[in-house]
Amino acid sequence: MKKLFLLILLVLSITATVQLPSTYAHTNNSEGYSLIEVNDHNINYELKVDFAELGHAMNQELGNQQLFNTKIVQNYINSRIELYADSIKIEGTIESSEVETINNKQFAVMNLTYELGDKPHKLVLNYNMFLDDSDPSHANYATVTLDGKQQEEVLTFESRELEIGEVNFVQYVIQFLLLGLKHIFTGYDHILFVISLLFGIKTFKNTFTLVTAFTIAHSITLALATLDIVDLPSRFVEAAIALSIIYVALINIFNPDSKHQPWLALAFGLVHGFGFAGILSEMRLDASNLVTSLISFNIGIEIGQLVIVAIVFPILLWLKTVTFKPAKWVIPGASVAILAFGFVWFIERAF
Repeated sequence: MKKLFLLILLVLSITATVQLPSTYAHTNNSEGYSLIEVNDHNINYELKVDFAELGHAMNQELGNQQLFNTKIVQNYINSRIELYADSIKIEGTIESSEVETINNKQFAVMNLTYELGDKPHKLVLNYNMFLDDSDPSHANYATVTLDGKQQEEVLTFESRELEIGEVNFVQYVIQFLLLGLKHIFTGYDHILFVISLLFGIKTFKNTFTLVTAFTIAHSITLALATLDIVDLPSRFVEAAIALSIIYVALINIFNPDSKHQPWLALAFGLVHGFGFAGILSEMRLDASNLVTSLISFNIGIEIGQLVIVAIVFPILLWLKTVTFKPAKWVIPGASVAILAFGFVWFIERAF
């Protein structure tokens, strides 16, 4: 019995001395270091993590060439480290990387750049490297510099977030007002739907009724989606928006003398509201300023919408009074083009 016990101890001691290849070794209590500096138009992030643990967490056999040349590591980092600049999520690009020895351990050192439009007032870091993948005991020692202020934090399984800076009320209003304007002017499907509605106008009163109905409807669903009261799949919402464009375009083509009713704008406005909420769902909204953000964003959308109406409405009235025959084909031709866009968008989004 004593010999058996000694034999077991011998086997265990030999096993303990066997070194696994570094790409497969799993290190408990792994460490990491984050040095983040916020500049005027970009963020420089030097990230150091245990090289062996990185390969283990990604289930990849990382050699130097893979670390330097592949985007797999970059995609992994962006999926595990979330940076929000003034609530807007940004992603980093690995500019350089190397392997460095710290305290007799190999560390992957990656220098990431996050591009910015303007220097943010507030930065939020959500850190999830290794914590849910391979090493719940992992700790990252983070230092962030913003506007001359420096904040340090130890990021662990229980404490994964770091915040620095703040955005005041006026800045929140301006930020989300401009975001709403940008969203409506770059949301070509929303623009084409509004123009299609205007093709069926008869009077200024009719225009006011349609725009008001559309505004009320999308404001309701925008609020419901942003507050997580109602959640619809984005694929379904985007396909439904394309269908709304197709439906109104078909009416304009086959029944050009029809007068669009408020219920039409109201019904499809509910759908478009979920589409407007899509961009907000990707952001990290401050709970204390949630209502301010939502209202400001919606006002930005309405201002953009009114600008579109103010431009298109007089042109349509003029086209309906001009006697030049080719001008009579402008609205039907535009409706056919809008219909084509609607079909393409529906096929892309639904299938």
